[in-house]
Amino acid sequence: MDQSLSLQVVPAWFIVLPDTDAAGALAVKALSYADRSLTHASGRPWLVGRWAPGTVVTGTYGGTRIAVIGEHAVTARDAERAAAAIDAGPPTTWDRAADWAGSFHLVVSGGDRVSVRAGAVDLRRVFHTRAGTSGRGPVSVASDRADVLAELVGAELDERRVALEMLGAPYPRAGDPLWRGLHAVPAGHCLTIHHDARVHTRRWWSPPDPVVPLAVGAGHLREALDEAIEVRVRGRDLVTSDLGGLDSTAVCCTAARSGTRVVAYTAGIHDAAGDDVYWARRTVEALNGIEHHIIPAQGVAMTFDGIDALEDVLDTPSILTVDRNRRMGIVELAAARGSDLHLTGLGGDELLAGTPARLHALLRTHPLVALQAVRGYAAKYRWSRRGVLRQLLDRSPYRTWLRRVARDLTEPAVPEGEPLLGWAVPPRMPPWATPDAVGTVRELLRAELSDVRPRGRGHGEHRELVAMDGISQWTRHIGQMAAPLGIGVSAPYYDTRVIEAALAVRPQERITPWRYKPLIVEAMRGVVPEASRTRDTKANATYEEEAGLREHRRGLLALCEDSRLARLGLVDERILREWCSRALAAETESYRLHPTIACEVWLRSRELTPPATSRAAPRHGREPAPASPSALPTANRET
Repeated sequence: MDQSLSLQVVPAWFIVLPDTDAAGALAVKALSYADRSLTHASGRPWLVGRWAPGTVVTGTYGGTRIAVIGEHAVTARDAERAAAAIDAGPPTTWDRAADWAGSFHLVVSGGDRVSVRAGAVDLRRVFHTRAGTSGRGPVSVASDRADVLAELVGAELDERRVALEMLGAPYPRAGDPLWRGLHAVPAGHCLTIHHDARVHTRRWWSPPDPVVPLAVGAGHLREALDEAIEVRVRGRDLVTSDLGGLDSTAVCCTAARSGTRVVAYTAGIHDAAGDDVYWARRTVEALNGIEHHIIPAQGVAMTFDGIDALEDVLDTPSILTVDRNRRMGIVELAAARGSDLHLTGLGGDELLAGTPARLHALLRTHPLVALQAVRGYAAKYRWSRRGVLRQLLDRSPYRTWLRRVARDLTEPAVPEGEPLLGWAVPPRMPPWATPDAVGTVRELLRAELSDVRPRGRGHGEHRELVAMDGISQWTRHIGQMAAPLGIGVSAPYYDTRVIEAALAVRPQERITPWRYKPLIVEAMRGVVPEASRTRDTKANATYEEEAGLREHRRGLLALCEDSRLARLGLVDERILREWCSRALAAETESYRLHPTIACEVWLRSRELTPPATSRAAPRHGREPAPASPSALPTANRET
């Protein structure tokens, strides 16, 4: 495995370093691959990496420096005011001083510590580790990418965590970095690194109490979404956007109202009930002036297309890998059209449709409303009354559910049609997982069970936040795939302000079997054309999955040859090959391949050798060595 693959080829990353001599060696190494840096007040490197102009804004006041990194409209004056507030107050001052629209990392240097936080869900992430330095003591360092951080400190792959990825790890292990000694900061938490290498995290964000009436909440959501899109499109001559389901339609129409030129893309699917193209045409006709491109179903890649030839450099395996070419087709067209920003509606399903698991809490507060909704969901999804009653009466805590998952790893998969009212659908290890892999996963899930808490208050909030964490990581991976094309992929539904506006609405009004996404329908009055606003259908790509398996079987079987997972002792190659050789039902069998294929492709991608020209030439014509702060290379230093 090439130990500097990501440092050499990834176009966007940053490292956060504490203001101490012990970080000098890591700073020099990072600077040899970086093209930008920011310094502490002392002159030592603080932020080192690669980022596009305009994505980082800094502010200084007294002994405090802050940097805002990402999608935002923060000015230098805004950052300076926030730095002043933070300089004068306790750590919780952050929560008010940096309440801006957009999606960003916030990094603070001051006193004897540095701190970094991201958003409410896992669209942007923070990883950290502790490294030893010769003669200078330990140092802790953070980054927005796990692979870059691992390469910087020379961390080794942790095969145990790869086994957990094959399961489709449940919360809180989902998205763990796959290198020894690396840790992920939970979404909604802030990491602080002290000069003596101590670290601690604190929660800075919690979901709001869901008490706002739908009519009021719709106005709040419209304002938040409008603001989220405005900070992204401001100053651009052209942006591109998905125009498919109701969620992306809301994003596209909101962007169109900004005055920025919008180019919309709609992909057809083979499902006879798939009507995205029909509704997109109606929307465009009513809006007037939007450039619209339709990709016929025959021109859209199937699932598993090119699966044995993917070269994306991701920092974690992603089940999006199996649909990589299908998902990226529009992004590639958008980049070719000249766009450097593509808007997507990802995140809308989890936020706006929500989950019936909210019925647990609703039964206690509004029992008659809850019972009516139970009947509606049972009829809509053909759930058995016994199954619904069993799950609603199950009051066992999350740690008990997780203990059952660890116990039942090799049991048959949960039958299709089971109610969706528990903490989650219990995952199962695939039949090709070796006994060692199963034992490893069971051990990891049982570790520290006494400290495990659910993501949210009750089944419903937990389930929605976990879903947002998971799909936002897909969006993050799409962004990593798109970055080499010079285009950003933006998901406004994952902005903290947008999430808060939606989650504050009463669940019995936001989530109902009787209406399709009522919150966004009401929020988009006067924004989405009436011809499209009340659409209540959603396409299904089952055909693309099953046909893709048939068409790309040879590529799947190629991944079974000399399997890297088999080399690690995690997969029985014979059983995996047998599964890949036969017909599989999309919704009950084929999906079980996805996490394993994601891991296999990811392991192979880490073996790629980057082109020699992609690495920045070492400063001073030689490999860098630890140096004093004044001798450190500046890498286009910004102050």
